Amino acid sequence: MVFFNRSYYPDFGATGQLLTELCEDLVARFNYDVTVVAGMPLSAEHRIAPVPWYAPVRREDRNGVRILRAWSTALPNRSFRGRMSNYLSYFSSASLAAFRLGRPDVIVALTDPPIVALPAIATARATGAKFVFLCQDVFPEVARLLDGFQNRRVEAMLTRIGKYTVRRADRIIALGDTMKRRLIETKGADPAKIRVIHNWADTQAVQPGSKDNPYAREHGLVDKFVVMHSGNVGMSQDVDGLLDVAERLRNLPDAVVAIVGEGSRKPFLQEEAVRRGLTNVRFFPYTPKARLAESFATADVFIVSLKRGLAGYIVPSKLYGILAAGRPFIAAVESDCEAAQIAREHDCGLVVEPGDRNQMADAISRLYHDGVGRERLARNARAAGLLYDRARAVEAYRIVLEEALT
Repeated sequence: MVFFNRSYYPDFGATGQLLTELCEDLVARFNYDVTVVAGMPLSAEHRIAPVPWYAPVRREDRNGVRILRAWSTALPNRSFRGRMSNYLSYFSSASLAAFRLGRPDVIVALTDPPIVALPAIATARATGAKFVFLCQDVFPEVARLLDGFQNRRVEAMLTRIGKYTVRRADRIIALGDTMKRRLIETKGADPAKIRVIHNWADTQAVQPGSKDNPYAREHGLVDKFVVMHSGNVGMSQDVDGLLDVAERLRNLPDAVVAIVGEGSRKPFLQEEAVRRGLTNVRFFPYTPKARLAESFATADVFIVSLKRGLAGYIVPSKLYGILAAGRPFIAAVESDCEAAQIAREHDCGLVVEPGDRNQMADAISRLYHDGVGRERLARNARAAGLLYDRARAVEAYRIVLEEALT
């Protein structure tokens, strides 16, 4: 079995971490023979030796998974030039790596980059393997957020690739019901091919914990009411709105907006917070997995946001860690977004309109003053998190992969 995706261990992007867990569990639990055609990490907890351009594919092994590390640039994704360099360099090297795959039974392509399905499909056709499309993001809709991608030709190309990918796939995995609908409506996907499997969290590793923990003590947050954004500080979330919300929360003296993670918008937000004198906004670096449970336990409430128009095209993966940690959240998303559906179905969060700063601030104030309500939402969040556990998700993948073979 072969997976194509640029992001993989030790990259700490959410997609790379989830794919790493999936592949290692398929080996450990089901004795699958798994190969990943991965690129160089853009951001990681530790460095790995670069792959030279003149020998563009290197074999690595980790926890039973064979990694074909394809040469690629690792430039900042903030610019169009850097992103395209990373895309095209990985694409060309991954195409060469395909010649070292033998004859796999199943080939799975993710969406980092959105063109990686092309060598995956070509390899599947050449070897007689089944092709599975694991749709983490829907393009070109997601690409419209990126500088330089608002280009008619680029959008037309990504649209054609997306439609071709779903047409060639033996099975398609969507991350939620809204994403499934988007694939049918915008890409012409066959509903009979689509299986919905949500992203997940490891509910054994991330559990409800005390707010009085080493992470909270280290950062002086034990006695604060912490409103946390954790994960990518990028273009798809309404992270700029967190500063406007912080201004509206100044009447709550012990409230802190904690922005945890890295991303293209973080430098701007840091400068803007200083300029506006927002002393109730704090910035923290990416949290290593070993300390994730402590970081999540520090929060009193989380913010999950997506810009309007992105429901079903992106599914916030951070949501599942929040559920596992047993913390309530405010979903500033459209009503058909997966995060809003989970909040309503399991009564574990509040839903507000995306981009409405007043609604978000009012929801935070409501939870600030309603400790009993927070406790109820927290209990329900943990119960919901158990439904989206890592072990259950991996079992669902096993079923779909074996279904593709038959």
